[in-house]
Amino acid sequence: MRKVVLKMSVSIDGFVSGPNGEIDWIFKSVDADAKAWVVNILSGAGVHIMGSRTFRDMAAYWPASTEPFAAPMNEIPKVVFSQKGFTPSQAGEFTTTAFKDASGARRADSYSSNARSVWETSWANSKVASGDIAEEIAHLKQQQGNYILAHGGAQFARSLTKLGLIDEYRLLVHPVALGSGLPIFSALPKPVHLKLLDITTFPTCIVAYVYQPV
Repeated sequence: MRKVVLKMSVSIDGFVSGPNGEIDWIFKSVDADAKAWVVNILSGAGVHIMGSRTFRDMAAYWPASTEPFAAPMNEIPKVVFSQKGFTPSQAGEFTTTAFKDASGARRADSYSSNARSVWETSWANSKVASGDIAEEIAHLKQQQGNYILAHGGAQFARSLTKLGLIDEYRLLVHPVALGSGLPIFSALPKPVHLKLLDITTFPTCIVAYVYQPV
């Protein structure tokens, strides 16, 4: 049975974004080594899972990108979770502050001319999970393939942590305190004790922690 891995960037005071979804602080400290660490995680996944808002942002962003993260995000199958109903063709209709922050940080030379084709062959064919989240995750875990990589956003990640559905946390802790924002552990019904599996430090003072629930 494959595991569910949650990968998130986190401030030192425990927020994954600002109060309105701001993630501009992430791009100010990411270096080449940290990017390589993330690309390795993305590439090793068997499927990417995310909430509908994050799916819209990513579907609007990655098909047009030539950044190192783009290939695994575009090529590996994706599942979008939405109990309110959702079709992949809705992607790009609404985008969040996170999308605007990511777009603002994008280099001018990182645009792909093949965006429409990539969207149609990859993102438009993504599966939608609209049932009970625990049952949907259990179904995915029983399928063959590499680990299930969860991306968020904050509400989706909060639901996964609340229900104890994460088998491994891979957290990039950035050297910034936001003061307020969106956490992912605020809905826990009881404390979750973790075992530290690995720690990696990067030149710009980002620290990557890999934890497993005890």
